Amino acid sequence: MEDENFIKDTEIVVNKELNIWEALFPVFALIGMLAYNVFVYGDDALSGSNQFILLLGAAVAAIVGIFNKVSFDLMIEEVALNVKSTTGAILILLMVGSLAGTWLISGIIPTMIYYGLQILNPTIFLAATVVICSVISVATGSSWTTSATVGIALIGIADALGISLGMTAGAILSGAYFGDKMSPLSDTTNLAPAMAGTDLFTHIRYMTLTTVPTIIVTLIVFIILGFSIEPAGATDTASILTSIDAAFNINGWLFVVPALVIILIVKKTPPLIALLCGTLLGAVAALIFQPEVVMAVAGAKELTFEAGYRGLMNAITVETAIETENTQLNDLFSSGGMSGMLGTIWLIICAMVFGGIMDAIGALATISKALLNLFHTTFGLFASTVVSCITLNATASDQYLAIVVPGKMFAKAYKDKGLAPENLSRSLEDSGTVTSVLVPWNTCGAYHSGVLGVPVASYFVYAIFNYLSPFMTLLFAALNIKIRRLVTAEPVPAEIQ
Repeated sequence: MEDENFIKDTEIVVNKELNIWEALFPVFALIGMLAYNVFVYGDDALSGSNQFILLLGAAVAAIVGIFNKVSFDLMIEEVALNVKSTTGAILILLMVGSLAGTWLISGIIPTMIYYGLQILNPTIFLAATVVICSVISVATGSSWTTSATVGIALIGIADALGISLGMTAGAILSGAYFGDKMSPLSDTTNLAPAMAGTDLFTHIRYMTLTTVPTIIVTLIVFIILGFSIEPAGATDTASILTSIDAAFNINGWLFVVPALVIILIVKKTPPLIALLCGTLLGAVAALIFQPEVVMAVAGAKELTFEAGYRGLMNAITVETAIETENTQLNDLFSSGGMSGMLGTIWLIICAMVFGGIMDAIGALATISKALLNLFHTTFGLFASTVVSCITLNATASDQYLAIVVPGKMFAKAYKDKGLAPENLSRSLEDSGTVTSVLVPWNTCGAYHSGVLGVPVASYFVYAIFNYLSPFMTLLFAALNIKIRRLVTAEPVPAEIQ
């Protein structure tokens, strides 16, 4: 995703002339404008109008900055740095679009759906989705890769079974972010302890105290949901399987491609390279297993070199749809290719403009400092960390900055309280990493909603692990459960705990 070293080296802009109300004014303005825009446009707000609202919010922040003697050039420089930091994310989005296209016409996604419909019972589907995504995300260290591979297939299976796509996306993201948090391969799992001043495996072991209970509660909720819902498409599974089999050459060898992509990422291959390999392998598989589909996409009657090239390039770059005998599957077996990701990329860039100007005028530092000074107890310190991370996910629109800024601002406060640094690193992950996907204009929220094709508003309620994690870390702090202290620190008086 982003260049971790670049994020860690980023300086936090402090503006002593900016007060808390001036820092919050652009945030309130943005929330108000977004609320009205969503009221007018509904789900279509992400098609473009929300993007312009983010630019208007940036304009409000810029005006506040000018009144507080911040130069326009500095603001533009910070915006440039913010946009630069999303280069990896933008390229990955484009590659995910191309991968989805070749995996569709090669029959990889249809094959996953075909076997998944037979293996995954509708009653246990949601809980199984959490487990599957947890395993893949732990192995790869990436919630993004999990969504782009098995996540897309699981959404397809849910659609075929008539299970709520919002519920399914929530289950996918709950499992994906559990694995992302607990994997030593994850960039955020490495970044959080680096910011707090502890080591990776101490951080992971300490995180299990809050993360394991959270994922258990999440699984229990999805098991209950599985027994309570009545999937509309469960009775028509046989006809769906027949339609898939008629449209594609279903072959178990197609699973080799996603398996190779997962192996590449486990071997620490950069996600961008792994996804490119997956796209190219999907193209080769399409020529071998689905020549008729490639010809249909190319609009050709025989598979010549030119027809093969045209068919593959169409799938990679533009919208592609495969017609079947089942109208339900016709919507399912379509892909936007790289062009389908442009709306999400547009959203990310506009969000980075707002976040960059907020950073340039010193608003991010001012908000974090105000939150730090708001509480004077040990629980208050944890609470201010959580609120700061969530606030920065909404204002800076980036989970890395939601870890870096509070990490730098709060490290000394934890030490002064006699708290071990892993308390801070765990709080950063429990609130900064996981809540990023709950904000539509955050890079993570935009990415996952774009890849899965499910709006944040639809899966928000069901991303149980993601919004339960901050509450779990606050519960442990409030009850003083396993709060590790510095060995050399003076005892903290009970009255301030």
